[in-house]
Amino acid sequence: MKNEQDILQAIEADAWMMAVLEAAKRLDLPDWWICAGFVRTKLWDALHGFNERTPLGDIDVVYFNPEAVDEAEEKRYEEKLHQLMPDLPWSVKNEARMQRINDLPPYASSIDAISKFPETATALAVKLDERGQLILAAPCGISDALNLIVRPTPHFIENKELGTVYENRLKTKNWLLRWPRLTIYQVNQNS
Repeated sequence: MKNEQDILQAIEADAWMMAVLEAAKRLDLPDWWICAGFVRTKLWDALHGFNERTPLGDIDVVYFNPEAVDEAEEKRYEEKLHQLMPDLPWSVKNEARMQRINDLPPYASSIDAISKFPETATALAVKLDERGQLILAAPCGISDALNLIVRPTPHFIENKELGTVYENRLKTKNWLLRWPRLTIYQVNQNS
């Protein structure tokens, strides 16, 4: 796996991932994406040569609607997804609301929010467009994910108080246990 086309082909060849994307598309959410571990885990598993999928703690569906920022609306969307695919750990978040939760200036879009995730390898998202074509968004690029590098996003580097959040995630996630070929950078080693 070497480029965006390889990533898209790997996901398109995965019937389960495509079914998950189809389910999310049915909600017809504004500026929606499935992001974070859904994409990152697929890449890391493939790059480690794993034949079995690493289980996901959740499937992050994000969207952007500043007109309806009630958390109850997100829960209704999660319930709809559970009706479509009941055994999956759905998590639906309106990024227009999450900036308040994260105590940040307003996000401009879902991609803006994704660019502010903790790690570059997590700042990845996919969706199906109106024609059913798979689209990849990588506001921090794909190089780190494809090279098995975990480092903070520019947002986490620029905001020093977020360094603790990043470092705590590294400890909690303990990714090296599952993916031993990863290279993990601390906040102060971001180059």
